[in-house]
Amino acid sequence: MTHTYQLTGMTCGGCENKVKNNLLILPEVTAVEVSKDTNSATISMDKHIGIAALQQALGGAESKYQITANNHSELAEETKSWTETYKPILLIFGYVTAISLLVSWKDGNINFMTFMRIFMAGFFLTFSFFKMLNLKAFAESYAMYDIVAKKFSAWGYIYAFIELGLGLSFAMNLSPVVVNCVTLVVMLVSIIGVLESVLNKKKIQCACLGAVFNLPMSTVTIVEDAIMIAMSAAMLILM
Repeated sequence: MTHTYQLTGMTCGGCENKVKNNLLILPEVTAVEVSKDTNSATISMDKHIGIAALQQALGGAESKYQITANNHSELAEETKSWTETYKPILLIFGYVTAISLLVSWKDGNINFMTFMRIFMAGFFLTFSFFKMLNLKAFAESYAMYDIVAKKFSAWGYIYAFIELGLGLSFAMNLSPVVVNCVTLVVMLVSIIGVLESVLNKKKIQCACLGAVFNLPMSTVTIVEDAIMIAMSAAMLILM
């Protein structure tokens, strides 16, 4: 994608070169054209970069070079970028939710216990499937942030099979109390590493969908784990 911004503060050719080089340092930026005469910067990027990140590359808020959005809506671009990044997870949650609603709908009402059980089955089976596509790559990515996998490298391999087992157990409604207890413990342990990474703003790949999709670790991952924790706890309480 390519966008043109208003960029003030350039007074000479040296300024143009400095601004261009500073912007090219950003890993997502592929090309930059700047002009002191038109006070503009045309930037090509692999994915959308927010104004704040661009300004930081130019020296921060106190820099004499100030960049602002010009011919496009910054909020619209941020929303579009977020949607494109997390499209795989959004689609999975949409499909799993729809199937869970259909299965749990009976006599004009939703059986919430059935809904949660089918949702959990769909979630764990789908996510374990993507992990199994490249188990080694998943285990390596998972070890970058999970508190157990950091110390015990085999945990990444074991975790993928635990997810598969949980998915099958929820689908067949096997030992609900035991399965929900295991789910609650496993997901509570898992979310610790996720919270640590997000709060420390570590830019690492989320391994929730294995190595198939390059998804960044973010609050989306926290929400994903939190839903599993909430549902397993709710099912234990309602049993």
